[in-house]
Amino acid sequence: MVFYGPPMTTALHDILGQDRALDVIRRAIASGRLHHAWIFHGPRGIGKFTTATALAKILLDPAARVGVDPEHPDVLAAEPGGRAATLVDAGTHPDLHVIRKELALFSENPQLRARKLSNIPLDVLREHMIGGKTGDDRQHEAPAYRTAALGHNKVFIIDEAELIDQYGQNALLKTLEEPPPQTFIFLVTDRAERLLPTIRSRCQLVRFAPLVEAAMETWFDRAQLEVSPEQRAWLEWFADGAPGIALLGATYGFPRWQETLDPMLRELARGEFPVAMGAALAELVEEYATAWVKRNANASKDAANKDGARHVIALLAAVARRRLGETCADEAEAAPWMAVIDLLREAEAQLRSNVNMKQVLENLVVQWARVCAPVGA
Repeated sequence: MVFYGPPMTTALHDILGQDRALDVIRRAIASGRLHHAWIFHGPRGIGKFTTATALAKILLDPAARVGVDPEHPDVLAAEPGGRAATLVDAGTHPDLHVIRKELALFSENPQLRARKLSNIPLDVLREHMIGGKTGDDRQHEAPAYRTAALGHNKVFIIDEAELIDQYGQNALLKTLEEPPPQTFIFLVTDRAERLLPTIRSRCQLVRFAPLVEAAMETWFDRAQLEVSPEQRAWLEWFADGAPGIALLGATYGFPRWQETLDPMLRELARGEFPVAMGAALAELVEEYATAWVKRNANASKDAANKDGARHVIALLAAVARRRLGETCADEAEAAPWMAVIDLLREAEAQLRSNVNMKQVLENLVVQWARVCAPVGA
């Protein structure tokens, strides 16, 4: 098992706010005919990966039994403190394989290690799941078709599955069509539409939704984040039902980002051009990326920069949506904010296409000031 970042330690019955998704999963477990391939889809940070990992504990535990789950005593659940759960929590279970784009950093293929981490290339899948010859002419045995190391099941979780490139998705089809025995595959994504229709048709789709206010309150109480009441209120607003985003925001100081940007955002709202804002946005991204690399051994600075830019744009989008909601009754006042939201979507698309980040952010500020400028200015 390879984890990038901290392992998840949640049991299935501890997951908050996903009753509909969990009901689908529990009914499938109870039926004794659990599908071999699943797509967990929905917004980022709402528990999809955590649920896949919690389910892996059950699938990898030969001692799993009915009666363990306190809320659903009639459904199979992993043995608390058992060997499988302990190994999963430690990130050392040999039959749990977590595939992320960052695995390219650990490849024996120097060409793969040198790639920008913008997708999950076919060679990563070949090395860690489906086998075959990679670009460096090495032949890899397929981990998906090996016998489980501990003799029970194997679980593959592909995080950000929408990043699997076209060749990888086509190659993955064969494994989905002819699944190895005792093997379960989970594709975790916030953009299911980017997966091939043929992949979607071969998987059981489960939709995850943002948490409602009461579930988020419970999550915050459990998390016990070291934030002020004002910061907690801001994080609740910014996360918009996504605990993972709230945790990320608390860890990397997103409330302070808002404080830094507020004066410049007020200038933009007046149609003025804040000269320093493009550089300020780039500095926040650099700060995030530096902290991310420091916290995560062998992390990619390039990937961290892209992730930081994504969060900066998410913050700006949250501000724009709030202003749009405040002005929606007046079509003339709402129009600039609708245009700003379009600009933010365009900026995000440019970043995905590897356009220079600083240029994207500078241009975003210029265009934002332009659409918010008073008519005739």
